[in-house]
This record gives sequence, C-alpha cells and structure tokens, in this order.
Amino acid sequence: MLYLPPDAENKQQKSTIDWPKRFQELAKTAKYPALKKYYEAGIASSSSPISHVPMVAVDFETTGMNPDKHGIISIAVIPMTLDRIHMSQAKQWIVKPRRLLTNESITIHGITHSAIERAPDFSEIIDPLLESVAGKIWVVHYNGIERPFLQGAFKERLKESIHFPVIDTMEIEARFHRQKRSLWDKLTGKERVSIRLSDSRDRYNLPFYAPHDAMTDALACGELLQAQVAHHFSAENPIGDIWLP
Repeated sequence: MLYLPPDAENKQQKSTIDWPKRFQELAKTAKYPALKKYYEAGIASSSSPISHVPMVAVDFETTGMNPDKHGIISIAVIPMTLDRIHMSQAKQWIVKPRRLLTNESITIHGITHSAIERAPDFSEIIDPLLESVAGKIWVVHYNGIERPFLQGAFKERLKESIHFPVIDTMEIEARFHRQKRSLWDKLTGKERVSIRLSDSRDRYNLPFYAPHDAMTDALACGELLQAQVAHHFSAENPIGDIWLP
C-alpha cells in the first residue's frame, strides 16, 4: 500500500451511524445485484464486542495516492478475528487500471506491465471481492486509500458507490503515539513518531515484512490490529470504539 505523508494528521472519530440500519436502507436502493447481496448480509453493530466481530484485513496497491487520478492494481483480503488470521482463506487479485501505470509504480510494487496487460478490469472481480468481505468489518492501515479508491472504482463502473465502516490501524496508532507536539519539539525540530505500518509493528515487537505487496501488507495490518487491541483495549470493548464511520 501507499502511505500517509509524515506530516499528515489522523484524529480519532466517533461513529454516529447506525450501520446495521444503514445497510438495510442501502440494500433497498442498491442496483447492482452483488452489492445488494453485500448489504443484505448485514454488519455488526457498534456495541458488539471486538472479540465477537468477523473482520477482513484488506490492502490495495495503487498507481498513486489520488483516487481521481490513479487506479487500483492489486487487492488482497484476509478473513480474520481478534484471535486468528485465516491465511488459508485469503484472496488476491491483480487488476488492470484504466489509468496509466508508471515505471515508478512498477518499481514500488514489482507488478510489471505484462502482468497488468493480462489482468482483468476491476469490474470483473467486483462480485468475488464483495463475497469475500460480506458481513465483515474492514481492517486497513490508512483509511485514505482503500475506501476512497473502492468508492471511486464502483462509481466509475457501476454508477453507484459503496459504504461501510472501517478499522484504521494507522488512526489507532495515532491516538496513542501522535499526541500534539509541544512548542519546544517544534522549535528543536524533533520529528513526530512514525505511524507507518512497519514502524507501528516494530513498537509491538512484530516481525518486519517487506512492504508494497498487497497480501503481505494485509497480513501485517491484521497482526498489528491484534497487537493494538491486546495493548490498548479489551477484547470486550465495543467495536464502535475502534472503527471509523
């Protein structure tokens, strides 16, 4: 995945949306059959204990940071719970973006022009993707990539968007390690603590994984969430304490 610039802020948000009710409403208005089925599968309420909620660790590799100018080239999804990550059920797709794949993107992600040329359009993997994430809460590291890019891809191809809550491990990390800098820190040029995926994992003594592979990054994100909950929350905390609207 691509990462938030070091100087960007992440602030805790409290969800005021009744997501089970919202999904019921969206199921009635969704036009695309697989999207309607996704909403009909329902979603956990904000009061559900974290330990009871099925989740899915997700990572997108993209050609850039702007969903209006760049496209998705790889998607990985790994079903998980607070106790276990189900790698045997993991899925990954390479897709052909409708926007130019640059040499810089190839260098970062290692996905070649030839692999992209053979890949399907995103529209061809919408159904299996929705089936893989139905009924589960998304877990990502930096909400500014996965949800906006997915919504953009849906609007471009289906002429309708998709809506769902998400757990952002970067936002959780920011709560505990990105307190407002003091004037002295600013004057002395002291850098803020990094909340990039690899640096965040290091704080919990999790192993280093090479970045920029969707499957590896999704796994890294899922493991990070498990560590964050173990250190900062209780398994019985409501899921609404950690998800974003």
